[in-house]
Amino acid sequence: MLYDQWLQIARDRRREIALIDRDSGIRWTFSDLATAAEAGGASRDRVVFPQRPDAEFVLTVLRAWRSGQVVCPLEFGQEVPRFADRIPEAIVHLKTTSATTGRARYVAFRPQQLMADADHIVQAMGLRPDWPNLGIISLAHSYGFSNLVLPLLLHGIPLILAGSPLPEILRQAAGGMPWITLPAVPALWKMWEDAGAIPKNVCLAISAGAMLPAELERTVYRDQGLKIHNFYGSSETGGIAFDSSWEPRSDSAYVGLPMAGVKVNVGRDGFLEVRGDAVAEKYWPEATPELTTGCFRTGDLGEIRNGGLFLRGRAGDQINVAGRKVSPEVIECVLASHPAVRRCVVFGVPSPEANRGELIVACVAVKGNLGAEALKEFLSVRVPAWQMPREWVFVEDLAVNARGKMSRVEWRARYLEQWAPRFRPG
Repeated sequence: MLYDQWLQIARDRRREIALIDRDSGIRWTFSDLATAAEAGGASRDRVVFPQRPDAEFVLTVLRAWRSGQVVCPLEFGQEVPRFADRIPEAIVHLKTTSATTGRARYVAFRPQQLMADADHIVQAMGLRPDWPNLGIISLAHSYGFSNLVLPLLLHGIPLILAGSPLPEILRQAAGGMPWITLPAVPALWKMWEDAGAIPKNVCLAISAGAMLPAELERTVYRDQGLKIHNFYGSSETGGIAFDSSWEPRSDSAYVGLPMAGVKVNVGRDGFLEVRGDAVAEKYWPEATPELTTGCFRTGDLGEIRNGGLFLRGRAGDQINVAGRKVSPEVIECVLASHPAVRRCVVFGVPSPEANRGELIVACVAVKGNLGAEALKEFLSVRVPAWQMPREWVFVEDLAVNARGKMSRVEWRARYLEQWAPRFRPG
């Protein structure tokens, strides 16, 4: 099914450019890709693991589709897993996801679900063959696979692989094209805005992977005349909501309208529930009640107003401050809007004071000599006093992972190990 649709795309667009690898300088037409996919020998393994961040990733996917193998994308250098359980015959794709126990689990998809996800994204975002995607984000992550690989192979949306998100590389990779589509994450949009590196030929700008601060969106719109469209999705469902408006948002929590073919409602406990033909089949190897046929109960707290979707944080990330709950993402969005803040991550740690619950800790990477007092003053008129971080840690940098996120779990553990003893009462 997937390979048949690819073959039709390759026939219809055979002479058009499909893929450009900036690092190697090689260009493939759709005919070139089809020929290379047919020529390459497929392994006899039930599962293949595309990893290389270049054209070989795409060719590995095509050869797997041709041979009826399961595709399980991995980040470059990630250890290849060994599966003890037999994968159901109907499954063609596995996405890695976080495990709540020591055993890794995967999200299993049938071909119809992958095709539906690509259809929803192309339709909602208005992706076009004359606006090629510039590939900065990881092809292996759900966001990159759904927004870059599937539109290329199932809808003929050309892909330019940039190789690096560095500002100068971005400028070079975008050159030579009249117009491009640029999907990225908030940390990259902020870096490019600070460096004045956002290409002038970006006609469609997309942000996902974390909350996009409304202030950053407004700044880019003011400086570049470019609207960044917020996109919300998950590994289990693919695309969920998209902000298709052409004016900046006023509220960072607003993530857009549910995509056509996707139904979203808020459960009694406040968690978002997503239904549609792109929702994954199940978790594998162990199924769980959160993901059943056609429905996924997310870990996101949300609200629907006038048809629009607002995120109110993740239950597991919420900080308990003297009995009141605060979403760290709310504080992060405000901090990130400060022009001197390069990156930040906020989390809670146990309070030494009885009945206080948790302390709010902010780890911040800044430009210049900005200190805690200046940031407290900045926050004081933007968040309630009880949401003010009690502890501040300033670091050289806060590296993001391939998903464009900073792990609160990792930084919380690092804080407790390295810095917390300094702040404990004597």
